[in-house]
This record gives sequence, C-alpha cells and structure tokens, in this order.
Amino acid sequence: QVHLVESGGGLVQPGGSLRLSCAASGFTFSGYYMTWVRQAPGKGPEWVSTISTRGISTSYADSVKGRFTVSRDNDKNMLYLQMNTLKPEDSALYYCAAGTRYFITGSRDQYTYWGQGTQVTVSS
Repeated sequence: QVHLVESGGGLVQPGGSLRLSCAASGFTFSGYYMTWVRQAPGKGPEWVSTISTRGISTSYADSVKGRFTVSRDNDKNMLYLQMNTLKPEDSALYYCAAGTRYFITGSRDQYTYWGQGTQVTVSS
C-alpha cells in the first residue's frame, strides 16, 4: 500500500524556519520525481518545488526561491523541504506528491501519489 506522510509543520513566527519531511512507502521512491505543493484556505493549490529522481535538478516557485530548499534521501525514502525566512503568506497546507515526470504544477491529477498534508502557519 502506498503512503506519503508529511510531517514537520507547525506554528512559527515570521522570519522563522521549519523543515518539512515526507516519508514514502509502498512504491519505488527513487524512480519518481517529487514535488511540494501548498494550498492556503480559499485558494487553489500552488506548486512550490520539484526535485528530480536523483536530486540533481531542483526547481522553485518565484515566491519561495532563495528561501526554501528541497532535498531527498533515496536510501531512506524521504523528501524534505527546508523553509527559511518564513512569511505569513507561506501559511498553507503543504503536500508532497510523486510524479512520473518533472512536473511544475500544483494540479493534483498530474501526480501518481499525493500525501495528506502538514499545516504550516506563520504568525506572530
């Protein structure tokens, strides 16, 4: 059975940092491109970042470029998102997703597997 389980979310003050994790199981993690997508209340899903299968290539939305870093550990079947200098507009439910291509989209139907999400709230 396939599982993508996000963790590491929480409440943080503006300017703070969080590290999100996504634990994958039930599929060949190293064979999939991995993506972070976020969705704020009342808004559509927003693509955040994608990493290639071996972690060589990464891409970021302009809104997070220079503040967020995506990484993966294929030996541990783990995906990470280091988020620094957080802003209130980063508040959202963050999902990890597995795709068969290097997708740059927040559209859920493009991805093979999708997690349940972890909440990030940036507020003073």
